[in-house]
Amino acid sequence: QLVESGGGSVQAGGSLTLSCTHSAGYTLSRYCLAWFRQAPGKQREAVAAFAPGDGDTNYADSVKGRFTIAQDASKNTLNLQMNSLKPEDTAMYFCAADRRPGGPCYTTSLIPNHYEYWGQGTQVTVS
Repeated sequence: QLVESGGGSVQAGGSLTLSCTHSAGYTLSRYCLAWFRQAPGKQREAVAAFAPGDGDTNYADSVKGRFTIAQDASKNTLNLQMNSLKPEDTAMYFCAADRRPGGPCYTTSLIPNHYEYWGQGTQVTVS
């Protein structure tokens, strides 16, 4: 099970770092990884994706230049560094993973249906 942490309340212009890990200790490097978010009354939208196979990243236009997705293999976490936060970034943030059979992941999909495993989410509120 994926577990997110690091959410909270912050003023506009501030920063937060979200982390995701696997509660059973499964190695995240074996999965395609991503962050999504969902605001009340809105559909779930992509934030960023990470491919452990080659370190490739992919970002939604709304967060490019402000957010950074990265894996910390030593801690087995997927992190999302969020800078210059805006009120419109307020949402529940979800970590997602998808296992690719046959080897490491080299894709960075921003499509929710491409991910099989999801965390419970962590709330980010920007005022």
